[in-house]
Amino acid sequence: MKRGAKVRLAPILRYNAWVTRSLIRVAAAPLLAAVFACAHVPTPSGPRALPLSRQIAMREEWLAKRHALVLEMLRRHQIAMWIVVNEEFHDDPVTQYVAPPRPYAGGRDFFVFADAGDQGLKRYAITGYAEDNLLRFFESPEEFRKVKEGIQAVVARHDPRSIGLSIEPRDYRPSRGVTRSLTRSSYEFLAEALGPRMEARFVPAGPLVEEYLDTRLPGEREPYAELCAATEDLTRRALSSEVITPGRTTVGDVRRFLYDRLADLGYGTWFQPDMRVQRKGSAGQLSRGFLGVAPESVVIERGDLLHVDFGLTSFGLNTDWQKMAYVLREGETDAPPGIKNLLANTNALQDAVVRSARPGISSGDVYDAAMNAMKTRSAEGVAQGRVPFTAQIYSHPLGTQGHGLGPSIDFRAASRNEPPRGLRKGSYVAIELNTKAAVPEWGGQEVFAMEEDPAELTDEGYRFFRLRQTEYYLIR
Repeated sequence: MKRGAKVRLAPILRYNAWVTRSLIRVAAAPLLAAVFACAHVPTPSGPRALPLSRQIAMREEWLAKRHALVLEMLRRHQIAMWIVVNEEFHDDPVTQYVAPPRPYAGGRDFFVFADAGDQGLKRYAITGYAEDNLLRFFESPEEFRKVKEGIQAVVARHDPRSIGLSIEPRDYRPSRGVTRSLTRSSYEFLAEALGPRMEARFVPAGPLVEEYLDTRLPGEREPYAELCAATEDLTRRALSSEVITPGRTTVGDVRRFLYDRLADLGYGTWFQPDMRVQRKGSAGQLSRGFLGVAPESVVIERGDLLHVDFGLTSFGLNTDWQKMAYVLREGETDAPPGIKNLLANTNALQDAVVRSARPGISSGDVYDAAMNAMKTRSAEGVAQGRVPFTAQIYSHPLGTQGHGLGPSIDFRAASRNEPPRGLRKGSYVAIELNTKAAVPEWGGQEVFAMEEDPAELTDEGYRFFRLRQTEYYLIR
């Protein structure tokens, strides 16, 4: 360059800017790739579970209220002493509801409730160790660390006329795992420690266990409603375009989404999330009279009618939830009328159950009233030119277990020869049911509309915790 020559800065500055941008692009490429990759991973948005310490504190507050109900229950069921036995690596399903919901690692622990007459209820924890949280609820002196001598001393102190245990009824009436959970080894331990005189007083505690677990507390209502809201949120997300791309997403993809969100949000579940797929020209497999679960390999297509069965577990309570979605075909803005009519029939069946139920009424009477109402509705519809339909009700208690103890409004109850049982005010139930009818738009193919919603029994009937589904979720 000649001295004194004018320097043309613009081209140089443009070149330097281009070099700088190129270097930035090269340096940032891995970071950008990671960002874009992360953009395809669903975020754990949604209602989160309470921290575990808060769950424990809440449940221990409920526990004190539950213990206040035990004495009347013992007397109502004519049980003088109730013993719950917990084994290491084999927790009794009742333990977390009669004792503080914390880990128990003793080889064999006993939680004892005794009717002490005028002295009221006496509570003892005969455990391998005791700490302050346990001692807030039970008497557990140091001599109880020797569990055999401890259980002998407690029984001798009260000389109970009957001892309730989680054992099978002697006449083998229908029972559930939670009411027959005492192991043979623990039964033999008690029989040997207490002797033949006391063994003769062992009685099944099943009816007591049922009432204890099926009795809901007022303080449980609001947290449980929030748990139902979280269940609804996750189910709605699973049955949406956030998760489902027609022609690409599989049933297994939806299941894995739900599993991963459970982990992200801190919830548990008590059964595997299931999906059912109904498709024009493909009736689907039946299982025990119900529409079977779709294999994970099934690809979701446009025009499919989808159904998800899902539930959450948190703070010792469980939800059970079923909802449906329709995958729109190209050009559709809603489900076909015949498919929409199915859901309207199922809503009418829900109404019939809600209207028929009252505290004290037999679950069988509620079932009969609801089914008779549906037969009338179907017949009236046929007279007006509508397609006939059939209905099934298989509703069950809900709460401490997903399939809880208590009266079921269920077509299968009669086949089990269950005695009539009245519905308990305040108890929770999963109103689970379906209707089935031929769909004209699908060439007369029979299709199910299946719903399930948690509800609480009030003096006016069942009250849903969330608004029920009256329209299908639509996937575009």
